[in-house]
Amino acid sequence: MYAFEFHRAHDIDDALQRIAADEEALFLAGGQTLLQSLRQRLAMPSALVDLGGLKALTGIERDGDEIDVGAMARHAEVAASATVRDSIPALATLAGGIGDHQVRNMGTLGGSIANNDPAADYPAGVLGLGATVVTTRREIPADDFFTGMFETALEGDELILGVRFPVPGRAGYVKFPQPASRYALVSVMVAQRGDEVRVAAAGAGPCVFRVPEMEQALAADFRPEALDGIAVDPAGLNEDLHGTAEYRAHLVGVIAKRAVAEAVSS
Repeated sequence: MYAFEFHRAHDIDDALQRIAADEEALFLAGGQTLLQSLRQRLAMPSALVDLGGLKALTGIERDGDEIDVGAMARHAEVAASATVRDSIPALATLAGGIGDHQVRNMGTLGGSIANNDPAADYPAGVLGLGATVVTTRREIPADDFFTGMFETALEGDELILGVRFPVPGRAGYVKFPQPASRYALVSVMVAQRGDEVRVAAAGAGPCVFRVPEMEQALAADFRPEALDGIAVDPAGLNEDLHGTAEYRAHLVGVIAKRAVAEAVSS
């Protein structure tokens, strides 16, 4: 570790002012990725602005046909929320499968999507459900939010307030985890809302992505068998000691079918 300043924000305005005053400062949410990055000196901010005490960034509420989840909602809170379980069971499943108990009790929704790790769970959920990321400046549709590996549309002094999830008619989330880390080698969220079907895959590529061919097939016939014969192009997908690009491309198809089966049975 190295020397840096630590500020516990009193409110949202205080957090924004501290970040604006120091372009090398970073927000600290749950710290499940950032603190590890500091230990390894992969990140070396001049200051951390802790958001942990900001009640305004917490809470889970249903508002009409949408679920509003605060940016500082812990994974365990989302997984246990009766509101989420009743309205979007697939989102509760996603949150309940992140890491281990320690990670789920510290990690946050906002921190996860702001980091946009290729193998994280929430990006697939946010993109697959067609959610909207609400910040201190604007509302960003999921399709515009995730821009690349560890990259998002957020500006340096822009803070996520929460995420607005439309309640789907049915949805399913399935992850094929790497056994040691429990990160996703491949994960897929499938959601149907009215005539629209969305399929989002994470872990397979540098950034979460949608699979239009699968969406079109499922819009016509929402069954796992509708995905028979649809192949994902391995070009540009991740390749490491855990699996080749071709292996991950194959897994997207397998996991997508399982996600559809989960949606149908829920």
